[in-house]
Parts: sequence; structure tokens; C-alpha cells
Amino acid sequence: MIITPRKVREVAADRLPALLRAMPKAELHIHIEGSLEPELIFALARRNGVTIPYASVEELRAAYAFSNLQSFLDIYYAGASVLLKEQDFHDMAWAYLERAAADNVLRTEIFFDPQTHTERGVPMKTVVDGLHRACVDAKAKLGIDAELILCFLRHLSEEDAFATLEQAMPHLDRIIGVGLDSSELGHPPEKFARVFARCRELGLHLVAHAGEEGPPAYVWSALDVLKVERIDHGVQSAKDPALMRRLAEDRIPLTVCPLSNLKLCVFPDLGQHNLRTLLDAGLVATVNSDDPAYFGGYMNQNFTETFAATGLTAQHAWQLAANSFEGSFVEEAAKRAYVDRLNAVFDTFA
Repeated sequence: MIITPRKVREVAADRLPALLRAMPKAELHIHIEGSLEPELIFALARRNGVTIPYASVEELRAAYAFSNLQSFLDIYYAGASVLLKEQDFHDMAWAYLERAAADNVLRTEIFFDPQTHTERGVPMKTVVDGLHRACVDAKAKLGIDAELILCFLRHLSEEDAFATLEQAMPHLDRIIGVGLDSSELGHPPEKFARVFARCRELGLHLVAHAGEEGPPAYVWSALDVLKVERIDHGVQSAKDPALMRRLAEDRIPLTVCPLSNLKLCVFPDLGQHNLRTLLDAGLVATVNSDDPAYFGGYMNQNFTETFAATGLTAQHAWQLAANSFEGSFVEEAAKRAYVDRLNAVFDTFA
């Protein structure tokens, strides 16, 4: 479904943050392990008798000074070591879902990294059961529609990815798609061409990280080799005019993560982020939080800080929210209902 653009009335600058917080939105790029706040890490470490290499919450937060993707991943995997039981995965997801509800997120498609856990001896069933139970609870108690996307770790081998897919087979009724994440440089999408072909045969939705630190060529490969429906990040696409035209013409969503890009030094400051360039070129760009516990902001903070730094307007806000619904993996009727709710909120600010 292509959502027809709506011309919205301009909103005074002092009212724009309130509009950004109030408007309904979908989150399409959230790593659930990256929502694990230091306080919960320490609580789960105590509960499970796990020792972590930090003496306090404050010391752990102080370590969040990342220079690139790999420096972040080193701490990310250390934090995930406290996740051992089904209840741990439920509690982690539930904490995120409560924050998403407070940010007026109506739909979230949650990434999880099973290889981070199965290689530590945690069964796939434990991971999926805990996360799925939180998604069911969120629908009933918070009114959020939440589903799961399994991500393969690209720094591991194709063989490992196939083994992970095999472990996931009994649980595919609770997984809507697969993705590709972790260290991008040196691990091009085509490394996983056969895995993604098999997932496509299984009827799973396909997404992949590309064009965050990696070049535009990785985005082309994700589209043409992996046949993905969505590009996660994709901000380096702006360096390739032909790619920009392709993304716009084919309505390929980009799940952009501004505060993550800032924290990982993809852009030197938020004011130089290219989100406006992507939108003005007609791309289906969206705003997302990526790994919010580590990058300093959930959805509404990503919106308010990015708009303050870049001068984006209420028209851009409507487009970003509408894009998030268009890019989601829900039925057409649900997309229309979400956009109706979006329009109703904008009407109250007109």
C-alpha cells in the first residue's frame, strides 16, 4: 500500500515537539537486546548469578563511548550474557514495549539475535517463548501490535546461519521475517544469498542492514541478491544517485536511526544527518531507535532531537510516521487504520 501524501498545516515551533510525541508511529528497527538498560542488566545478573565486568550501573553507562560499530558490539554482547531464562527475555521485551507504548508506538517489528544466545547454550525455544509472550501481553495490556524478526549475525558463517534457521523451524509461526545485522564492513550481503533464498521459499519477510558504515554497493546487493523488502539504515545510499532513484521508484523503506548514527560517528553531528535529503528525494525513510539503551534515546527522543537539530517540519513528521506504517509488514486494512489515527492527531494540532 502506497499512502497518499497529505498536506498538513504548519505547526508553531514550540508545539512541534508535542506533536512528535503525540503522533502514532511504527518502529521497524529495534534490536531487543539493545534495549537492555544497565539497571536491568544488573538485576538479571543478580537473579541468574552472572558476573559482569562492571562494578556499577554508572560504570557501565560510562563505557558507552563508542567510536564505531564494533566498539559498541563488544559491550552489546557482554550485556546480553545475563539473558539465560525465558522470563529474562520476556522482562527485557516488556520493558521496551512499555517505553514504546509511552511514545505512542502502535506497531513494532522487533529484531532479535538468537545466535548471541544459542552459542552460550540458551535454547532457541527459550528465546522465542520469552519474547513472544511479551508481544502477546503487549497486545492485550498496552494495545501495541508487536512481532518478531530473527536476525542472522553477519560476522558468523553461512553455515552458522543455516544452523540457526534449522533451530528456528519449529517456531516460524511466531516469526514474521529474517534480517541481517552485526558488523557490516567486510561482510557483504551476498555472503548470505543462499540462506535468504531459503527463507524466501519459507514465506518469511526479508530485511537487511546495509549502508550504515558499508558502501552503497551493499544496499544494491541486499536488494538484488538477497531480494530484501526493506533496508535497515541505508543512509550511505545518498552517495549514489542511481541507487536513490531505485529506492524511491520501488518504494523500498529505509529504517533510519538518527541517534544511533550520531553515537557511532556515521555523522559528525545530528545537524548534518541526511534524513531530510532522503525524504526530499521521495524515499520511504522512517525514524527508529536501533539500540536505545546504548544510544541514548527511544523513539520520541529520536524524533525530537533530530527535528530540533535539522529543522524538519510538521510535514516531514507526517511523512515519516506515514512511511513507518507503509513500510510495516501488516495488512492493508491495518495500515489504513493506522493512518486514520495519524491524521486524527494532526487534525487536533491544525
